[in-house]
Amino acid sequence: MTHCNKGHFKAKHPPGTTVAPAVAEAVGKQLSEKAMTCQSAHALAGSLGVAPGDIGVAIDLQEGQIQKCQLGLFGYGTERKAIQPAKQVAPDLKAAIEASLVDGRLGCAAAWRIADTSGIARMAVANACEALKIKINACQLGAF
Repeated sequence: MTHCNKGHFKAKHPPGTTVAPAVAEAVGKQLSEKAMTCQSAHALAGSLGVAPGDIGVAIDLQEGQIQKCQLGLFGYGTERKAIQPAKQVAPDLKAAIEASLVDGRLGCAAAWRIADTSGIARMAVANACEALKIKINACQLGAF
């Protein structure tokens, strides 16, 4: 969604899109000033036993905003993103990223998996992607 459409998140979804009432209620309780962090959204999905995408839809339907992406891609105030190109990318990290590419892009879930299996911060994977000029797509919450 482009910056000029910011705040019209409900419009991303077809008319009549709904989520389970319990999900909508839980999201509504956790939205603080119409915002929720990526980490909180994923934790809520886990506690409710639903997919992160369901939480993302519920946030959108309530015109909420997702902040502080765990990969550093968005939601960091005026700076918008927190990632910086890595100065160096370890060969094993580069190989793991390249092996997980789909159509030249790395999915969010794949980036998390690489970080978790490598024992590094998720943002470190994003920093490596930035250095390698690889775009990350398919946000698990549906933000991008």
